[in-house]
Amino acid sequence: MFTKLNLPTYSIRIKEEGGKTLIFDSVRKKFLVYTPEEWVRQNFILFLSKDKAFPASLMAVETGLQVNQKQFRADLLVYDRKGKALLVVEFKAPSVKISQDTFDQIVRYNMKLQVPYLIVSNGLNHYCCQVDLQNQSYVFLKEIPDFSQIG
Repeated sequence: MFTKLNLPTYSIRIKEEGGKTLIFDSVRKKFLVYTPEEWVRQNFILFLSKDKAFPASLMAVETGLQVNQKQFRADLLVYDRKGKALLVVEFKAPSVKISQDTFDQIVRYNMKLQVPYLIVSNGLNHYCCQVDLQNQSYVFLKEIPDFSQIG
């Protein structure tokens, strides 16, 4: 049920209630129904906050946005200290292979968000891109930068 991810191991609150497994969302401060994708999200949020020094107070989970008259939700949006969107992350379950469709999805979101960093992760594989908005290009980074390097 709890897939070993390619991330450090963190203590995440899990409980059983009403026949359902619940996982604690440290950003929204509430328990949610456990799904493999939520497992990835909660581990990755802890990775960003504990290992990469991203302030949890600058994170927003499932932020609504509209692209071409369609409603979407960004899995995780991180802001800089001035309140400007800095980074968007798209999560998939560990069993979901990251494909071109996944990158197309996050690029569509970024047409609206205009953030300089994109991350896609299924908990096993993580891809981080730095976007040059002016030249409409991007470069894959070897590792996810610390908040101090980009924030």
